[in-house]
Amino acid sequence: MHIQRIARLRTSAELRNHLDSLHISLPFDEALQEGKASPLAQPYHIEGRILGNRLAVLPMEGWDGNADGSPGELTIRRWQRFGRSGAKLIFGGEAVAVRPDCRANPRGLIVNEGTLKGIAGLRSSLLNVHKEHFGNTSDVMVGLQLTHAGRFTCPSDWNKREPKILYHHPLLDRKFGIDSTLPVMSDDEIERLVADFVHASVLSQRAGYDFVDIKHCHGYLGHEFLSAVNRPGRYGGSFENRTRFLREVVAGIRAEAPGLAIGMRLSAFDFVPFQTGKNGEGEPMPFDGDSYLYGFGGDGSGTGIDLSEPLKFLDTLIELNIKLVCITASSAYYTYHVIRPCSIPAKGSYPPPEDPLVGVARLIEVTSELKRLRPQLTYVGSGYSYLQEWLPNVAQQVISSRRADFIGIGRMVLSYPEMIPDVLAGKPLQRKKICRTCSSCTTAPRHHLVSGCYLTDSCYRTRPEYEKLKYIMQAS
Repeated sequence: MHIQRIARLRTSAELRNHLDSLHISLPFDEALQEGKASPLAQPYHIEGRILGNRLAVLPMEGWDGNADGSPGELTIRRWQRFGRSGAKLIFGGEAVAVRPDCRANPRGLIVNEGTLKGIAGLRSSLLNVHKEHFGNTSDVMVGLQLTHAGRFTCPSDWNKREPKILYHHPLLDRKFGIDSTLPVMSDDEIERLVADFVHASVLSQRAGYDFVDIKHCHGYLGHEFLSAVNRPGRYGGSFENRTRFLREVVAGIRAEAPGLAIGMRLSAFDFVPFQTGKNGEGEPMPFDGDSYLYGFGGDGSGTGIDLSEPLKFLDTLIELNIKLVCITASSAYYTYHVIRPCSIPAKGSYPPPEDPLVGVARLIEVTSELKRLRPQLTYVGSGYSYLQEWLPNVAQQVISSRRADFIGIGRMVLSYPEMIPDVLAGKPLQRKKICRTCSSCTTAPRHHLVSGCYLTDSCYRTRPEYEKLKYIMQAS
């Protein structure tokens, strides 16, 4: 598939013509507003707080913590850049395991008594940098994302995954080499995990965080509960059972960490895993039967969307008095083009099966539809980095037309944390710092290297990992 590089679409007319050729549309403002008049600069009231703008930083792991799960130097630097972004909502910051055997890589963060000082220090470092550049920090809200990596657990040895699964998935088991004899987690194990999430939330509150994100996205364990339709017992089968884990965790947090707000990053729909086909193009894996059962928010076709259950899930959040939800989709492990649209995939991934703008439009449309149907919640959108130069134009219109309440920015913060402050100050964009979605920040950790923007950030270009990454990227 030929993909038109978005960096070459230098005028809005060229962008619109390209969107027309793809038969999609995006919210778009021709002129950007500056300063306090900008829709992106408008305050927002939530959880008794007034946040100072409509920008959020999405959670991003760097695979750069210490062996004990405490933050490393690069972890601290990344969080300082979150503070430099000017965003007033830090949606989870980073995936943090609730115990050592839950993390996705041997350098992932863990929250426990031994790491608590370092975990608290991440928040302090972020706020200190924010205060230095923007003055006020009382209008900033910082959360911590709590996780169990589930079938992608790799806690101690880079070359040895130790998957924990809720059920045997006929495609994901095959794709990731999970043996059919691997025991699934028992109900008793899940009950103990509930207690671990609650304890991690108590520690997060002690560390000063305003909220915790009980991660339900990207194929990790929280997300896997939502598709456990064939699992017997208390945590599978019916929708009530598949949301029992969340409800029990929330009940524990309310009892043991009163006053701590709760957020949710949610994969609102899922597709069948993709692979490289015989013709060298990305294609969905074939599945048996007439309907794909394991895609939460899917229509059964494997690549279509049905928001009936996601809306029921949002109703559950409303009942639990959870106000803050970040909408994402599927999993970068098996459908990167859905969650993280890019023209250059991570090394070893299937080729893009669609123009990345189709993926961006899909995420914006789904978030907009959920907000329209369940306006009681506060929505953070995602998938914006691929827009590159046009990110501010789309973001401004999304907020002014109330398609989302916050614009969540991920990879762009790694390369160009000052992008939004530059826009609001009326400064021209620094084109050399714009994220080009080259996927080096994904390829690196897949090869056990720290994650960062090796294209634009001199900190990473001068590290020894850069030469290793170049060799990997150039290899056939």
